[in-house]
Amino acid sequence: MEDSKKMVRLAAAALEDKKGENITVIDIHDVSVLADYFIIADGGNASQVQAMADSVEERLGKEGFVCRQIEGYQNAGWILMDYGDVIVHVFSREDRLFYDLERIWRDGKTIVDLNEL
Repeated sequence: MEDSKKMVRLAAAALEDKKGENITVIDIHDVSVLADYFIIADGGNASQVQAMADSVEERLGKEGFVCRQIEGYQNAGWILMDYGDVIVHVFSREDRLFYDLERIWRDGKTIVDLNEL
């Protein structure tokens, strides 16, 4: 779980570095076996969304965390990055509103302050 928390902090910082918007962390470990945390963020255009994903991959990679799978990079409407216990979702604004993961995963706990981790 400590590695998961470290990944969350690193990924959130990487998203902030690329001006990611509405960065949300949801603790889902009590409601799903998929992962411990979802990180959700959005960007203003496809280039920014891809840059945000690149930043996460680079930052986590430097710390030895390998992305198991990346989906949606070319389209850049919804990029899903699977780090095992942490799933990073980088959306365009429109796709984030459409898919509304926060509503779907509302049984999880939204982490307001990353220092709570």
